[in-house]
Amino acid sequence: MEKELITQCGDELYEALSGRRTLRPFTERFSDISIEDAYHISLRMVERRVAAGERIIGKKIGVTSKVVQNMLNVHQPDFGYLTDKMAYSQGQEVPISELLIQPKAEGEIAFILKKDLIGPGITNADVLAATECVMPCFEIVDSRIEDWQIKIQDTVADNASCGLFVLGDSAVNPRKVDLTTCGMVVEKNGSIISTGAGAAALGSPVNCVTWLANRLGEFGIPLQAGEVILSGSLVPLEPVKAGDYMSVSIGGMGSASVRFV
Repeated sequence: MEKELITQCGDELYEALSGRRTLRPFTERFSDISIEDAYHISLRMVERRVAAGERIIGKKIGVTSKVVQNMLNVHQPDFGYLTDKMAYSQGQEVPISELLIQPKAEGEIAFILKKDLIGPGITNADVLAATECVMPCFEIVDSRIEDWQIKIQDTVADNASCGLFVLGDSAVNPRKVDLTTCGMVVEKNGSIISTGAGAAALGSPVNCVTWLANRLGEFGIPLQAGEVILSGSLVPLEPVKAGDYMSVSIGGMGSASVRFV
C-alpha cells in the first residue's frame, strides 16, 4: 500500500475510535493489504492517540489461544500498544458504554517489566529475568471493524483490537507460580462462565511475551522496563454491557474484578 493510503486508513480508525463507530473491513476494501501494511496503519492510529495526549505504557499480545483464534477466525498472534487512557485499576467502574463500541472481556496474565527486552534472540529465561511481577487482569477488547468481521490484517491495523484493561490488586514473582499449569476461573454476574490454564496461550504466557519481544525486535521496537505486557487470553472472549460484573481468579496469583457501566 502507498504511504498516503496507509495514513488515510490510520486516520479513519482513529476517527472511528473517537466517534464510536465502525468501518467496513480493510480486507474487503483493499485486496492487497499485507500484515506489514496493517502494522503501519496501526502505528498511524497510535500516533494520532499520542498526539491527542495519550502516553504509551505497554503492549499487548492478541489472539494467542486456540479458542479465541477459532472465535475470530484469526489463526496467528498479533500485537498492539497500550496507553494510559486504557488503564483501570481494581475497584474502578469501567465506562464501556461511553468509550467502547462492541466490547468483549477476557481474563489474562499481565507482566510488569523491570528490564528492557530487545529482540531478536530473546528466550523465556530472559523474559522471566526481566519481569518484576505478574498480575491477574481483564482485557476488554473492542473492534472498530463492523460486527467483528476481521481477518488478521483488520485486527492488526486496529491496534490488535485494543480497548481497555483492568489490573488486579495482587502481584507475584513469576518464579513463584507455574505459569503453564496455573488455572483460571472467570465469573460473570455470579456464575462461572469459563475456565482455562496458562498453557492455553501458545503453551505458556511466557512464550507469548518471548514471541512479542522477538516480533517487535524485527521492527527495532523494545519492550521497556516499567511497561505492562498483556500476555493473551486463556479463556473465550465474553461480550459485556453496562451493568455486568466480572471476576477472574488465577491459581497462585490472586484475582481481579471489574464492574461495567
